[in-house]
Amino acid sequence: MKEISKLLDYRPEIRVLDATLRDGGLVNNFRFSDEFVKDLYQTNIKAGVDYMEFGYKADTDIFKEEDFGKWKFSKDEDIRAIVGDNADTGLKIAVMADVGRCNFKRDILPKNESPIDLIRIACYIHQIPAAIEMIEDAHKKGYETTCNIMAISTSGENDWRAALDMVCKSSVDAVYIVDSYGSLYPEQIQRICHLYKEYSDKYKKELGIHAHNNQQLAFANTIEACGDGVNILDATYGSMGRGAGNCAMELLLGFLKNPKYNVYPVLQFLEKHIPLLKKEGAIWGYDIPYLLTGLLNQHPRDAIEFANKRRTDYADFWNYLTGRD
Repeated sequence: MKEISKLLDYRPEIRVLDATLRDGGLVNNFRFSDEFVKDLYQTNIKAGVDYMEFGYKADTDIFKEEDFGKWKFSKDEDIRAIVGDNADTGLKIAVMADVGRCNFKRDILPKNESPIDLIRIACYIHQIPAAIEMIEDAHKKGYETTCNIMAISTSGENDWRAALDMVCKSSVDAVYIVDSYGSLYPEQIQRICHLYKEYSDKYKKELGIHAHNNQQLAFANTIEACGDGVNILDATYGSMGRGAGNCAMELLLGFLKNPKYNVYPVLQFLEKHIPLLKKEGAIWGYDIPYLLTGLLNQHPRDAIEFANKRRTDYADFWNYLTGRD
């Protein structure tokens, strides 16, 4: 159990990353207006957020550009149209590159030619060697890097240890705990943090956490990890993200005691933009179907389809998920 005195103090090493455009983009196929993105950028600066993730670096040979908004691809010129040279803002720019879905050698330019600061390499545990190749490429090009090992709840301790030893030996700057299915509880997060720290401390790497809200534990799991020494915390505005969404930025900044963080501009942004997104048909947030896939440690794709159809036959859906239908 954490010391209560820790709730009244702060670690200056903590950094907050806004993943609204990237994880939230999975809700509306990345079709955000330029006004939304510019307002989000300015809000992050005013709120003291440390990183803003613009979206994916998806391979245009795999994904058709006409099927998505531009933040599926996060081209450097599109980012520059929002941030200019991003000088003296205190906010760093990030993108995510999925193993097997990014032409990183072509589309990730040298850092001195790009407005991007951080490349977040996302992979499953069996893709670690390919992830390391991408990490080393981005590192040589001058970027900060993270390795976001997804769906860790589907693997065991031996796999985690093997993966962490490989990744932490690389040039990566930080390794992420990713609860992709929103199935983990704070007690599990605590144990996972301690295991990850064995390797991050040994190889002098940072740790981050990216939590999903299937069981309404994204915020709880994030601050649990923070209390266990994880320094990079992901959040999204209004908890916007795939399926049940993520740790809410307004909750996280309200919790962190560092005076550099300011929740007021976040509230202004939420007031202006979130109701409009929902009115336009974007669906995310805690709901029964996401709870059920979280309980069963399953990918939320079936729950997303269920929710998008506005279905409410939850018992039938439970039978389907458990193979009883």
